[in-house]
Amino acid sequence: MRVNLFIPTLNAGPIWKEVLAGVAMQNYPISRLIVIDSGSTDGTLKLVNEENCDLILINKKDFDHGGTRQMAVETFPDADVFVFLTQDAILAEPDAIAVMVQALEENSELGMVYGRQLPHKNAKVLETHARLFNYPAESKVRSLEDADRYGIRTISCSNSFAGYRKTAFFAVNGFPTGSILGEDVLIAGKMLLDGWKLAYLSHSKIYHSHNYSATEEFKRYFDIGVFHVNNQWIFEKFGRAESEGFKYLKSEFTYTLKHNPLLIPKSLIATGAKLVGYKLGLHYRSLPLGFRKSFSMTKAYWNRS
Repeated sequence: MRVNLFIPTLNAGPIWKEVLAGVAMQNYPISRLIVIDSGSTDGTLKLVNEENCDLILINKKDFDHGGTRQMAVETFPDADVFVFLTQDAILAEPDAIAVMVQALEENSELGMVYGRQLPHKNAKVLETHARLFNYPAESKVRSLEDADRYGIRTISCSNSFAGYRKTAFFAVNGFPTGSILGEDVLIAGKMLLDGWKLAYLSHSKIYHSHNYSATEEFKRYFDIGVFHVNNQWIFEKFGRAESEGFKYLKSEFTYTLKHNPLLIPKSLIATGAKLVGYKLGLHYRSLPLGFRKSFSMTKAYWNRS
């Protein structure tokens, strides 16, 4: 199966060298490496050129989580599998992409697969827990029939490292445009409703984590609230998110208590920030545009909405 690898970039920073090194060490041949850059000024583009990748340049204000990725696929559709990676995700092992391809080859019902995210080596306790909770050691294949069992987690996935079967991708018209985030969750939901299955592959690994401040958590969850209120069909088809939130909080408290009890106050503050941000996001339509931009991680989204 031919594989095209897509990586959106904007000032990728020092980690970019490691990301490209992870790509270079893959033992499965990558047909094309496509970098979609939104106006980097930090030297990101000095590490890529026409000899080692296909480069798409766009204006920062035109970046759209789903639309930009969709444009890139439509520009370079000459593959059987479209793999997406983010600029801060380091492929952990040489067979990371090979594991994805093998899963798609062995199970023709799979429309998409996504890999396991391990915390970066410098990750702190709270972010380490987040990766361990959301990306466990056990692989799973999920379908629409699992919605009663897993609820909203049925369509959990991440474009930080995910692969899509070309036929399934175009069968559901690819990524949506205009979403503040969550283009990966939306296409996963569409695929399952269309009869495809998705797989979480715990042996296909990347290093990817963020040490967010309470303010950043507030903004991230504000955007998640906006995403959820604008995509009510997710809840109608797959259930609500609240129960999963409570499971996560219980797990985080237990993990933090065991590994560093002094972080309990920070955990509680972050939890409060997430809750307030999420609730405000759910009611964003009642907020002035200036507040929406201030509360959001995705400023450009509000210039288009």
